[in-house]
Amino acid sequence: MRKKVSFPIEGGDYKKALLRWAQQFYEVAWLDSNEHSSKYSTYEAILAVDALTAIKTDTSNAFDDLKVYQSETKDWIFGYLTYDLKNNVERLSSKNFDGIEFPDLYFFQPKKIIRILENTIEFDYLLMVDDELESDYKEIFEYAFDARKKEVKTNKKNVAIKMRIFKDEYFKQVTKMLDYIHKGAVYESNFCQEFYIENQEIKPLEVYNRLNSISTPPFASFFKLDDKYLLCASPERYIKKEGVKVISQPIKGTAKRSKKLEEDEQLKYNLEHDQKERAENIMIVDLVRNDLSKSATKGSVEVEELCKIYSFDQVHQMISTVVAEVKKDKNPVDIIRDTFPMGSMTGAPKVSAMTIIEELEAFKRGLYSGSVGYFSPEGDFDFNVVIRSILYNASKKYVSFSVGSAITSKSTPEFEYQECLLKAKAMREVLE
Repeated sequence: MRKKVSFPIEGGDYKKALLRWAQQFYEVAWLDSNEHSSKYSTYEAILAVDALTAIKTDTSNAFDDLKVYQSETKDWIFGYLTYDLKNNVERLSSKNFDGIEFPDLYFFQPKKIIRILENTIEFDYLLMVDDELESDYKEIFEYAFDARKKEVKTNKKNVAIKMRIFKDEYFKQVTKMLDYIHKGAVYESNFCQEFYIENQEIKPLEVYNRLNSISTPPFASFFKLDDKYLLCASPERYIKKEGVKVISQPIKGTAKRSKKLEEDEQLKYNLEHDQKERAENIMIVDLVRNDLSKSATKGSVEVEELCKIYSFDQVHQMISTVVAEVKKDKNPVDIIRDTFPMGSMTGAPKVSAMTIIEELEAFKRGLYSGSVGYFSPEGDFDFNVVIRSILYNASKKYVSFSVGSAITSKSTPEFEYQECLLKAKAMREVLE
């Protein structure tokens, strides 16, 4: 049985305090909405630490194993799904270079869950010993108010960020993808490239805080699994389940921001009326509708918002919202399996796009373009899309971040390359 206790928040930076306090644990899952409020918001922030049980597996039978674990646990579980679980959904493979080496799937049942809800901090503990909750709260309170326990920022060091493929090779691979499109193999396909740093130690929490402060996205996450870290500033929700309602919010379409109000409004207007960007978004909306229909009750799939522009600190984004209803007894893991990987990171037709992606990309995506989130005891869930993120293997001293864009018949290699550089800006800034 879990025990819940709440305390009022009166000043202090409890978010940063919680993350500082959490670093003592081997398993850390932190999800932060950065105070973005919408009709589908559930919390301001949530932290899960200290695994009681866990599941770690490769792609073979991964979803079946997760299904068993989720149904037997009947509790909160937090974790991630790597992009390469596509190999469990379809007859595909992943043979490209993997510098980070995250397990393909990992979920854990946390002993301790802490939520920030408006002006309240809520502790949700499992197998709690006497005075443990009060002791933890006191320690977190000290992190929030005691200057001696606050994070001390270090000076940035010069780092050598490398590209897995250079500009000429990028142009060559995008041209090949355009050939596939012109031949009718696919209509749209996502193409990504990796930036990386070798033999470099970083302070994951410090880097995450910088990245999050630059972007303040609605689906930020910090995930730690022993020596491996995800520092994620994602603006995109993959999929959420509330009761019998399922929500997916794919992003396709990106434009830079301007500090000049009039110019910024023009950039926003241009994105909203860009026929190429709208076509990309609508193609993915059709793919998401098809994916949701595999689990949905007949006639329940609807497009709630189409090509709506949302503005974030770094960029404007074109986002659509697709909803559906499922039967009460529909297994939650099956819903995810039916829609995985998310359409915005693959293409259409989906299997053909993933096959071509594997052929043309020069790295194994792993957790990049996968998803981080949780299942509740009732079978509800919420997962983001792992983009605008830095991955770090502390043992190997290997740092990686990747960016991509959707390639369609109207794409040009130069435009797509510049879009990738725009998306990479925040990650480069915090690392350089």
